Amino acid sequence: MYNVRDNEPDYAFVPQVEAPETNCYGKPIQLVSENDPLAGQSLNINGDHSVGDNPSRYKQHGFYFNADNCIACHACEAACAEKNDTPAHLAFRSVGYLEGGSYPAVARLNISMACNHCDNPVCLKGCPTRAYTKFAEYGAVLQDPDICFGCGYCTWVCPYNAPQLDPVAGHVSKCNMCVDRLEVGLKPACASACLGGALDFGVIETTPDHREQLATSIPGFPDTSITNPNIRFQQTRSLPREMRRTDSTPIRYLRDEQNAKPEPGVKGGQGGYHSAPLPRSKRPMQWNLGKLHSRENPLVIFTLITQAVVGAFLVLFLGPQFGLAALSAAAHPLAYPVTLFGLIALQTFALVISTLHLGRPHRFYRAFNNLRHSPVSREVAAVAVFYNLLGVYAVLSGLPQLFGWLPQGLVNGVRDLSGWLAVLAGPASIYFMHRIYRIPARPFWNHWQVLSSFYASMLTLGALAVALVFVPLLAAQGSDYTALLQVLAGLALAGLALEAFGLYRHAVYLRHHSGEGQAAWLEQTTTFGRTYWLRNGLMLTAALLITGSVLPGAPALVLWALAALTLGAAALIGRALFYVLVIPTTMPGAFFWKNPAFQEHARAVGLAGMPQVGVQVGGH
Repeated sequence: MYNVRDNEPDYAFVPQVEAPETNCYGKPIQLVSENDPLAGQSLNINGDHSVGDNPSRYKQHGFYFNADNCIACHACEAACAEKNDTPAHLAFRSVGYLEGGSYPAVARLNISMACNHCDNPVCLKGCPTRAYTKFAEYGAVLQDPDICFGCGYCTWVCPYNAPQLDPVAGHVSKCNMCVDRLEVGLKPACASACLGGALDFGVIETTPDHREQLATSIPGFPDTSITNPNIRFQQTRSLPREMRRTDSTPIRYLRDEQNAKPEPGVKGGQGGYHSAPLPRSKRPMQWNLGKLHSRENPLVIFTLITQAVVGAFLVLFLGPQFGLAALSAAAHPLAYPVTLFGLIALQTFALVISTLHLGRPHRFYRAFNNLRHSPVSREVAAVAVFYNLLGVYAVLSGLPQLFGWLPQGLVNGVRDLSGWLAVLAGPASIYFMHRIYRIPARPFWNHWQVLSSFYASMLTLGALAVALVFVPLLAAQGSDYTALLQVLAGLALAGLALEAFGLYRHAVYLRHHSGEGQAAWLEQTTTFGRTYWLRNGLMLTAALLITGSVLPGAPALVLWALAALTLGAAALIGRALFYVLVIPTTMPGAFFWKNPAFQEHARAVGLAGMPQVGVQVGGH
């Protein structure tokens, strides 16, 4: 157990006070009864099997932050780093701030934030490896880095940037509420170290001494409805109507005295606050092609290839069912199975590439551990089902002689059944793939356009893949390929139309919604504005080329080849933009610390090579 010093000051101990039965979200504060069979178990902290004697052990605890008192001394950060021995580029607790007003009436609001050990921990539900557990002891949400394989999905879904992905170690870790200190009645290290009396800790919904408010939010704090966080605030000092982030996120917070319930829900101070992006007029349209590179590059390749493979298989399997004899196995007894095996090879490559997104790729098999809750687990399972059904169908179609010892009717029946099941599993896998990105903490992704984009890629890339194989084959044989090309062109055009409609509705949605989603739209039309319009222009060019390719004659092949290059470029640029444009609902950073722009500058000039700067320079 944690050793309590003989001279431990009184303020370092968790106060024992009466608490209400439920919190402000209607959830019970007493998480289990003292007589529950599970009560009294050890947390096995540091291998110690003893049990703490804290009388509030099974009540939900939480942090209390008084923004009026915070002086941004970073003592809480230092105490947390010392307690958890974190490297310089990680911080379980960090202090950011907002600024507002004009000289001489300048105001600054400091915010100290770590994990809020939420009632609805989305990190726990999102984690595919089940590395998270919400304990009845203190209501702590704990994470086991040894189970984690470093996908980083918990860092996507958490609105507060609490889980920290270490690209060097290849796993995630986070605040553990200092449960070893709680077991002996001490507050977490950060709360005990606070110099200004700003950070406190105790049973949730209990007001510390000399405090007044139990607010659930302050300016800069994301929407509490996402996770129901266990943190309470006090902020009574008057603030300017507009508060701005000092990091590079183009967000400001505006107070609206007339709006009692502002959207998207960041509120506090003297009235309601809603977030809005900085004016577009101050941001020129740029290319920034070099910034399309991101940690999610393996996912760019994985998603595009998977959607292309699913689309190509649907065309190959369903085409002959609807009269396209040119795509049947009977018409091309060699090319048909070779194409199927080519799709399997492509999908295998995509699956291997996807593991490069993980901090610990050799533990990819753990992705199946949370099928009940995690969208990642469901996507991996759905893609695996499609992949195996495609394999069965390809083997039975291309190598039937291997099964000559079985009744022909049985072989044909299993082949057809696996094909039809793959027809269902393929689009289903794309649906589960899109569910990964429907995240409230990332408003740019949280729109149906993700689904329309993924299905559009399935149509366009699938039709393109089949055309690149069978149209030249028919041309080489001297057969008429016009009918096939017209059908494939129709599918590709339908996909482009679906993509264009989704992009248009997405842009309209983002423009009319405040917050990080609108800020991402602003980035799309300014920082990456020229690249964004390049992608749109490539889509339009591809549509014109495909329309022209339906005409008979050899020029159609040239137009289709040009359309293929244009479509491929548009798909790559669009999917790269999809990952780099998203702005999460994280807490505000500082001018240097937790500032993406400073991190980019530090890497460019070499400061990141100095570990004390705290900028991640390496990757897994």
